[in-house]
Amino acid sequence: SRALTADANLRTSSSSSSLHSAMAALGRPSSVSGSPPHARIMLNANSRTDRQGIHGCQGNASSWGGCEGAFAGALMTTVFGLVCRRITGPWRAYRRRSRHIGIACNANSVGADAGAVFIGVDFGTSGCRAACLNSDNALLSEASVAYGSGAGPPEWRAALRDVLAGVPERGSAAAVCINGTSSTVLLCGPGTSATDPLLEPLMYDFACSPEAVARSLAMVPSPSHVAASPTSTLAKVWEWQLAGAVPEGARIAHQADWLAALIHGGPYVTDYHNALKLGYDTEALCWPSWLTAEQNVADLLPQGVATPGESIGNVSEEAAAWLGLPRGCRVAAGTTDSIAAFLAAGTSDVGEAVTSLGTTLAVKLRSRVKVEDAASGIYSHRLGSSQWLVGGASNSGGGVLRQQLGDEAVTELTEQIDPEQSSGLDYYPLPAVGERFPVCDSTLQPRLEPRPTDDARFLHGLLEGMARIEAQGYKRLEELGAASVTRVVTAGGGARND
Repeated sequence: SRALTADANLRTSSSSSSLHSAMAALGRPSSVSGSPPHARIMLNANSRTDRQGIHGCQGNASSWGGCEGAFAGALMTTVFGLVCRRITGPWRAYRRRSRHIGIACNANSVGADAGAVFIGVDFGTSGCRAACLNSDNALLSEASVAYGSGAGPPEWRAALRDVLAGVPERGSAAAVCINGTSSTVLLCGPGTSATDPLLEPLMYDFACSPEAVARSLAMVPSPSHVAASPTSTLAKVWEWQLAGAVPEGARIAHQADWLAALIHGGPYVTDYHNALKLGYDTEALCWPSWLTAEQNVADLLPQGVATPGESIGNVSEEAAAWLGLPRGCRVAAGTTDSIAAFLAAGTSDVGEAVTSLGTTLAVKLRSRVKVEDAASGIYSHRLGSSQWLVGGASNSGGGVLRQQLGDEAVTELTEQIDPEQSSGLDYYPLPAVGERFPVCDSTLQPRLEPRPTDDARFLHGLLEGMARIEAQGYKRLEELGAASVTRVVTAGGGARND
């Protein structure tokens, strides 16, 4: 549909049917005819990179090669391949294709009693999916569990159990890795291992109070800092602190951190992708002094920060019993769901971008320039030693379609849309009040009127509105100095477009 194509000459796509190739992560590095080489982003077994150890905050350069580098590469690419199949409901009518290149993994980097299969688990807004590959790069099995957009820790825990139960090879897993939604954060009780959260989690799209945002703004070095956003993790920490809800010894954990801790049974260790919106310095690879100087925040920080894909522990005895994983299986630090979608798409060059169309709409662009603008909801993730992953996430997306029409209706009505014609409607489709990107405005109202009697035309207008949001997002990135877009790859359930 033209409504989902900001520029047809730039658009490539990534399909649910290409999960096997998108997850071809565990064999030797190889090439696929006609596809660009996959960027080995701190994943190459022979590479060196600056990184922070999971227990330190010095930002010192250190080697990251050999088995550990190969292991990290394999695990992250496994989980990254999952996102291309995340949402099957409102986006069922859209299908696209992409290819992916594998990265070698040395089986000697895993525990003695572990096997030679690798499991990645993607936790999205409304469900999770797991996939299992062997060391020959073959997809062995996959499973999915839906839990709905209102789910919380009990549902996530049950979904983790159930989705792994759907992987027959789990007893032979060498390693497992989990990604989760960005800036979904939990307040957990005192202790050195995973505990039940003290309060309901604050989700990725939760807009904090003006008072909490003001406290964040008073800390950050610039008003454009990503941690100054109303939906940032830092603002959510202040939301809890100002409510008097934080007991002594409490810790915060991102969704991926908490789920990983359920498996390894150790302290909460985050990754520097998830830690960005909490204020982590991804250039120096440490918590900045302006953050650690504020005791109300510093006392709650996760107990370590790891490179995405780095080993952070092994499966605990308890988790081995209720999840069916071997004790020697390694647990790798995760990432965010939209970064997983980006890396699954197999881009390699500056200017290449990925639009992830799931329950929400996220755009990410390879750039040599780091860009941040809290007013636009734009931030930059570290991507290797010389690139940045610049982008943002809108509240618009497939969730609006499900809310307004339902999954089956979207599938049927799509066939009635003429992509060569305009709907004549000017919508800004949001599921509720508030937007994050390309404008960060917690008071922005959805614009869904007038609604025509023809539901196909209504759907057409919704899709055009989402396409305009996408185009505005890429335009804003370029205005702020990011690379010009040369190619857009579509991932997520919205990539199911014939």
